Amino acid sequence: MSEHITEPTEGEHDNAYAGLLGNDAHWAFGTDFEDPLAGVDTTIPDGVDAGELAQYCLMLGDDALVYAQRLSEWTSRAPDLEEDIAIANIALDLVGQARLLLARAAAADQSVVPALPEGSPVPDEDRLAYFRSADQFRNVRLAEQPNGDFAELIARLLVMSTWRLAILQRLVDHPDAVVAAIAAKGVKELAYHRDYAGRWFVTLAKGTQESHRRLTDAMASVWPLLPELETSTEVESRVGVDPASLADEIDVVLGQVLAVAGVPTPDTPALAGVQGRTGRHGMHSEALSLLLAEMQVVAREHPMGRW
Repeated sequence: MSEHITEPTEGEHDNAYAGLLGNDAHWAFGTDFEDPLAGVDTTIPDGVDAGELAQYCLMLGDDALVYAQRLSEWTSRAPDLEEDIAIANIALDLVGQARLLLARAAAADQSVVPALPEGSPVPDEDRLAYFRSADQFRNVRLAEQPNGDFAELIARLLVMSTWRLAILQRLVDHPDAVVAAIAAKGVKELAYHRDYAGRWFVTLAKGTQESHRRLTDAMASVWPLLPELETSTEVESRVGVDPASLADEIDVVLGQVLAVAGVPTPDTPALAGVQGRTGRHGMHSEALSLLLAEMQVVAREHPMGRW
């Protein structure tokens, strides 16, 4: 950035930003991020369908991207600065996972990448993030729900991180070397996410009557979307990890945390899909459309921009 900063001339001191635009190359553009899979062998392994691998990576990548966006909304709103930083770092971990997974999806099957005007420099993973409509996203609906209070954040983070950690632990041995490498890195991050949520869960449960009440209400609001996380789709079963095979493990972990915290297991019915379709099939709540409208607006206004 140093080459873009110029010394202010007389009369410019009343504009604190004058020195940031020393020439026409605005530093907010043209960051030239490297291909996240540069130097990695992206050859599809024998026995793996490229199209299904791309769809599976979109599922896991969309989970991370959408949930990271929700977590980022907590920036400057957490109870204190330490938690503000911790939540932001969790969101950044998920953004990193999303970028790698979306890049892998594009490398596996270019047909999933939205077309942009000829000459657009937007990389494939950004096209997938910023130029798809809500019905083209494959994230679970729990990731997209609007934020509630801090107790809701902790309850949702506990469920999401427990579920996602169980998936990535199994993907470490995936036949696709790229997916396996992404999983190996993500396991370490998600172990921290789950630990962070678990510690706060117990703290809130054993705090005041009000914090215990809020946490109990938060789990009741999250619980109806848990069955979707444990429901199989054909792509997941064939190419990745069958979510149904994780149900017992997830239930045990969540049950242990609830028992230690003294929070009753919610007795709330599952949130049904629409004619059997849920987030994995592109069926989402209105909340996702609103989230994407905010997240994508700048990129859609500047499809020829470099980010």
